[in-house]
Amino acid sequence: MKPTHPGRLVGIVIVVALIAWALVRSFYSDLPLMPWTAIPTVLLLAIGEGYSAWTTKARIARKPGTKPVEPLSVARLAALAKASAYVGAMFAGLFAGFALYTVQIFDRETPRSEFFVATGSFLSCVVLICAALYLENVCRIPKDSDEQQRD
Repeated sequence: MKPTHPGRLVGIVIVVALIAWALVRSFYSDLPLMPWTAIPTVLLLAIGEGYSAWTTKARIARKPGTKPVEPLSVARLAALAKASAYVGAMFAGLFAGFALYTVQIFDRETPRSEFFVATGSFLSCVVLICAALYLENVCRIPKDSDEQQRD
């Protein structure tokens, strides 16, 4: 498995944001209000992945007081991190497209509140992407001290 490239994630965010903006522009009056519950939910996922990265890093480094980590667990965490990064990018694009549309009609009360919800949701998705990339980075195979001296 190759590392996730942040440029691809940015590309996904931009493409999905443009598609979402076009769709929201067409169907905004038919859509229900955007729930604010996405913000704490995604932030809790990001905290969970960040904590998993922190503990896994200590376990891979075999710090005192930690149990050795099983390689299959690290592979599963890497897969989770990769999936979270891509899904987070897609949802970030969705919320960005929604925010781009609602900022254009910011003078009305309902779109104004939806803009803040969409922006907060977008930012929480960015935090999730960062936590996922950190977890993926932690799951890489560490270099041995002999290999580091040769490089």
